[in-house]
Amino acid sequence: MQEPELAGRVALVTGAGQGIGEAVVRALVERGARVAAVDRNAEGVKELEAEFGPATVTAHPADVTDSAAVDEVVDRVERETGPLGILVNVAGVLRTSPVVDLGDEDWSQTFAVNTTGVFHTSRAVARRMSGRGSGCIVTVGSNAAGVPRAGMAAYAASKAAATMFTKCLGLELARTGIRCNVVSPGSTDTAMQRGMWGGDPDAPDRVVNGDPASYRVGIPLGRIAAPGDIADAVTFLVSDRARHITMHDLYVDGGATLRA
Repeated sequence: MQEPELAGRVALVTGAGQGIGEAVVRALVERGARVAAVDRNAEGVKELEAEFGPATVTAHPADVTDSAAVDEVVDRVERETGPLGILVNVAGVLRTSPVVDLGDEDWSQTFAVNTTGVFHTSRAVARRMSGRGSGCIVTVGSNAAGVPRAGMAAYAASKAAATMFTKCLGLELARTGIRCNVVSPGSTDTAMQRGMWGGDPDAPDRVVNGDPASYRVGIPLGRIAAPGDIADAVTFLVSDRARHITMHDLYVDGGATLRA
């Protein structure tokens, strides 16, 4: 029987308590990895640990905006579980507002999680990976980083910054054998997405069909992504099947950005 493709590898996933992050944890476990699940939502990651058992998934409640807490988690994982070979940055927040109404705190918190959090985790893990000469880092960005979205300036700008940071990191680390890539989802069926709908039963149809009033095209493939669709892209990029891919931004949006 063939060994799972990620058997023996240790992964750290942020934003693991729900949505895309939870789906990434499940996909990595299915492929044989041991996973450190990080989220400031302690309940979500503890449920994953209880489901899979601490030999497979360990829960690490932590806030990625706190660099000391991130360093402590990475130290603990390396000490108790093993050398990290995979990092997946999923933790993110969304604050929607027209720019003229956007508050300083909303702007700051969006960047603190979506951009600075990626910096904290990537720096902590890369310091250890670089000495070993191997490893994969994937940042889950957004297709909003590549196309303007009304009411989403803070989110889009923070994801664009995280995307370019990850590519620059990939360039710096390429000679050490570490690969750094980005997965950019479009509309995905998560609590974050549903939070933008405000209970409107017609909102999903507008997402799929487009909304000319907000200069937004629809989804050519005709459906909203499932979290597992994004997780499959992540697991491909951290696998040996993608061993010659780095600094790449893989859009998983059903064609919504009409990206060339």
